[in-house]
Amino acid sequence: MNKILLYLIMLPKGLWKRLGADVTQLKAILSVKLKMDDRKPLTMGRPQNNAKKKKSNYASTLTFIVGLFVGVMYVFPLIMFESEPYMGLFSFYTMLTVLLTFGLISDFSNVLIDTRDKLIIFPKPVNDRTIFLSRALHIFIYFFRSVFPMSVIPWILWSYLHGWKGALWFPIPMLLLTFICLFLVMGCYMLLLKLSKPERFKDIISYFQIVFSIILFTTFYFMPRLSESNIFEQFNILTVEWIKYTPTYWLAACWYWIEPNAAKIQGTGWLSILAVFTPFIMLWVTVKFFAPSFIRKISAIDGVEVEAPKKNAKKVKSSKLYLTLGSVFNRTAASKAGFSLAWLQTARSRSFKLKVYPGFAYVFVYFFYIFLSGNVPFDEVLDRMADSKSHLLLLYMTSFVLLNTVTNMNITEQYKASWIYYSSPMEKPGRMMGGAFKAMWVKYYMPFVIVVSAFVLYVWGIGAVIDIILATTNVTVYVLVLMYFGNRYLPFSMPEQMKTKVGTAIVKMIAAMLFMGCMGAAHYFLYFLWLKILLALLSIAMLWTLWDSYTNTSWQQLKMAEDAA
Repeated sequence: MNKILLYLIMLPKGLWKRLGADVTQLKAILSVKLKMDDRKPLTMGRPQNNAKKKKSNYASTLTFIVGLFVGVMYVFPLIMFESEPYMGLFSFYTMLTVLLTFGLISDFSNVLIDTRDKLIIFPKPVNDRTIFLSRALHIFIYFFRSVFPMSVIPWILWSYLHGWKGALWFPIPMLLLTFICLFLVMGCYMLLLKLSKPERFKDIISYFQIVFSIILFTTFYFMPRLSESNIFEQFNILTVEWIKYTPTYWLAACWYWIEPNAAKIQGTGWLSILAVFTPFIMLWVTVKFFAPSFIRKISAIDGVEVEAPKKNAKKVKSSKLYLTLGSVFNRTAASKAGFSLAWLQTARSRSFKLKVYPGFAYVFVYFFYIFLSGNVPFDEVLDRMADSKSHLLLLYMTSFVLLNTVTNMNITEQYKASWIYYSSPMEKPGRMMGGAFKAMWVKYYMPFVIVVSAFVLYVWGIGAVIDIILATTNVTVYVLVLMYFGNRYLPFSMPEQMKTKVGTAIVKMIAAMLFMGCMGAAHYFLYFLWLKILLALLSIAMLWTLWDSYTNTSWQQLKMAEDAA
């Protein structure tokens, strides 16, 4: 498939040459980049044996299959506005533009700001426009491989609704949409690079990734419910004429070529011309004026920038909160070291933030999705929850936050630096592991539980205090059991793509779900306060015993756990 895409992308050689690129160099760069894309290893479900690592040449096929399933989400605007094709297309293109733009910023940021070119391509006689255009076209191919499968289902639906003319017309605005999204992201990157320092650029991108993950998750759950609302049935395109100034409506206006009589906004035919010329103007402006400055900024991203000391500058003391908390929650030097290491490293790791932070929002989104899915007015939701035991569901859902943090705490791209652990005079590495676990509990889980507990007390009253204590203890026991039997590693010592065998992973997952289900069910069916207090004491005793065993993990036990990974 890549050969076909490369052939098609190089057809307008004259255009790329007029934009200032060397066509031969451009084709060579794109060819190598596409080969590298398809040779990324697929590690899911494979034991990590460095001597037997396999490469996958089917990444594009897997992307296509996943895109088909994702494309089902985009058919809702076309169905909701079946009687008004322009409004349906406008909604479809707007939703697709927002999600693709955020997706490009998050998933494809490494492609656009790949600093490895500094060592390979930059020293060669390749001009800035060739480098910039190679990245832009590489992103375009990425986009095409993502947009095409996602648009297959909407394409089939549109063809069913509007016949063969709709089938032939549909791909044209989709191609134009890809260029528009590409330019929007380029402009966004340039703005971020102008407003921020190069060394802070990747941090800002990571926050975009977090926001995109939350938006995607929320949209997935609430879009079907939103489609059932009658708000769209009462919508009239004539009351929102401002949409004619948006590029997504210009794309929708291209339907004027097929059904001019269906247009309700005056001047729709002229707006379709803007849809055709705007992407090419955007591309020309981007390559001509943004390419040189963009390459200079990219060159400085990994550079070390030393600022001259300012006169009369006050010395700012670094925060010692983690040291204070480490002394409060730990007794041994090894556990204090593990606490500090985990606290600081999780604050600096972009990969950790990306994997963990969205989970904080997932809990609330999923919880309110459950209680807003019954077509009950929002002002009655709290009253209905107060008469139920739904607060137990919310309290036990917080286990995802703690489990996600402690699991990702052991994974890093710089896992080879963990040799320092084995050169230390620690008798029991479990002390450091326990300190790291406490750091995750205090830094992430405790504030989250405080917020959730405040909400529970507000809705269910002071009588829910024992439920909060029991649920918090049970969740800690649950996560610690999983760490003890399935994830007993030193902090930031395991490779990021480390996976266990599929059968073992499934068995552990089922066992964990059954264990948590039994704990939650036992809590749910307790109607007497004294029984809850008794179970809380038993849970605390279990936590104490398990904690003592976990923190006394020996080097031999640790090696057995690592060998089994």
